[in-house]
Amino acid sequence: MTKNNLPELNNVGIVVENLDNAISFFTEIGLKLEGRSMVEGEWSGRVTGLKNQSVEIAMMVTPDGHSRLELSRFITPATVSDHRTAPVNSLGYLRVMFKVDNIDELVSRLTKQGAELVDEIVNYQGIYRLCYIRGVEGLLIGLAEQINNK
Repeated sequence: MTKNNLPELNNVGIVVENLDNAISFFTEIGLKLEGRSMVEGEWSGRVTGLKNQSVEIAMMVTPDGHSRLELSRFITPATVSDHRTAPVNSLGYLRVMFKVDNIDELVSRLTKQGAELVDEIVNYQGIYRLCYIRGVEGLLIGLAEQINNK
C-alpha cells in the first residue's frame, strides 16, 4: 500500500453565526476574502451527510496564498452543537494559529473589535511571543510573533 502524495492543506472549515462579522475579524488579522457563495442542493448534502443543506460560505486566504479558512453559515439544517468557547484541552477542533509581525499592535486592534486575551502574551524560549485570544463569536485564535530573527 502506498501513501497518497499530499500536495497541500486546502483549507480549515469554521462554522459561524454571522459571516460578515467573521470576515471582518479575519480581514483584520490579515486574511483576504477570496470568494463568497452559497453551497446547496442534493450534491452538497451527499458530501457532508446533511442531505438538504443550504450554506453560505466565505473563503479567506492568507497573504501568501497558501492557506485558507472556509467560513460557513448554515441556513439549513440548523447548527446542532456549539463548542466555540471550549477550553484549549477539549477534544476536536481547537484553534487556528497565525504567525504575525507585531503581536502587540494586532492584539490592540483586535481587542478594539471585541476580542479578548485568554490570559497573556508570553515569551516561548526567546523564539516566539505567543498568545491565545477569543475572537469573533468566541473562536479561539492563536497568534505567534517570531522574535529570534529580529
